[in-house]
Amino acid sequence: METLDVVSRKVFVANELGLHARPAARLAREAQKYSSRITLLSQEQEVDAKSILDLLTLALGPGCAVELKAQGEDAQSALEQLEQLFLNRFEEER
Repeated sequence: METLDVVSRKVFVANELGLHARPAARLAREAQKYSSRITLLSQEQEVDAKSILDLLTLALGPGCAVELKAQGEDAQSALEQLEQLFLNRFEEER
């Protein structure tokens, strides 16, 4: 069985209210579209990006830096899409 490399990207929480319930749900929903294992790493804590509850446990406020990590066949495209959510502030307030 071939082992797939882990890809990662550093992103920032740019929306004013941080990663609260609405953007966390959106992130989890988007991550669930991919077969890759996708995690979010913040200050030594790594959680499943496909779980809204796991994402909320990070309590990410505005300006927090996090690392998106993915491993699987569609890891690269998953990270590209998820990074766009962060860059677009989850289409919330500016």
